[in-house]
Amino acid sequence: MKVRVYVRLKAGVLDVQGKAIEGSLKSVGHDNVSNLRVGKVIEFDLESETKEKAKNEVENLCDKLFTNPVIEDFEITFL
Repeated sequence: MKVRVYVRLKAGVLDVQGKAIEGSLKSVGHDNVSNLRVGKVIEFDLESETKEKAKNEVENLCDKLFTNPVIEDFEITFL
């Protein structure tokens, strides 16, 4: 099955990259953009017997490899 994981900084964590992009947008005339946040998308294929086992395995990957659980949240989507 195809898996998509969205990784974002937790609310309240300063998004330096987002602030830099927001500043760049404002400097080229896009003053209507605010609160820009940057994240990442990780997509992969996973072989698993059941969706529940797949979910558990992907959560484990997120906790150990894909995210820093102190400052990032993740959302899993099965396609």
